[in-house]
Amino acid sequence: MTRLILIRHAPTPWNRAKKLQGRTDVPLDAAAEAWVRAWRLPPEARGLAAIASPLARAFRTAEILLGAAPAPEPRLVEMAYGAWEGETIADLAARLGPALAENEARGWDFQPPGGESPRMVRARVAPLLAEIAAEAQTGEAQTGEAQTGEAQTGGNQSGGTQSGGPPGRIAVCHTGVIRTILGWASGWDHRHPPPAVLTDGTAHLFTLAADGTPTVERLNLPLTDAPPPAAGSAAREPADG
Repeated sequence: MTRLILIRHAPTPWNRAKKLQGRTDVPLDAAAEAWVRAWRLPPEARGLAAIASPLARAFRTAEILLGAAPAPEPRLVEMAYGAWEGETIADLAARLGPALAENEARGWDFQPPGGESPRMVRARVAPLLAEIAAEAQTGEAQTGEAQTGEAQTGGNQSGGTQSGGPPGRIAVCHTGVIRTILGWASGWDHRHPPPAVLTDGTAHLFTLAADGTPTVERLNLPLTDAPPPAAGSAAREPADG
């Protein structure tokens, strides 16, 4: 089993203003950083290496949470919202009218002008998940060989290769990426309400098949009991991250 733990970055001022961020590199403010300092990883994350989107809001969240810089992974950047970045959904609905609803009804092929669709996000994260799963398979084989060798030679097992739990990754990223992986894992078509509301300050646990195909294990594992920096910001799923 390969474990993948997805964590969305702490909310930025744009998130709290309900503005679409996409690739716009909005940093965390002091209130968001203070909230992340109250987060604690769940036991399921123990021993896993970490990667993060290179966008400042995700990378800084990971730095604070982990106490060290993660490996940057460009394929984890947020879904691009193109010409819509900096706008709110309410403003877009007022300006675009039925055209926005028609675009949203395309599901996996919903795409802002100059931006990405969920299908395009899946196309860039799928190879990453396959690589994580392949590395895990290789690591399990090597660990098994080392342990077999120790048993055959009667060596000191305390000095041998130790299995640190299931292989995999912690990935600190964005709402669009997490929703894409959730849709892939659950069969959600992005046309209807998602199978679960993803809240801030939580981790989402998936397992990966040998080819990288994800399966939902548990969603919304709390990272803290502390309230978010803006009242109600963790009570609804963000439009983008």
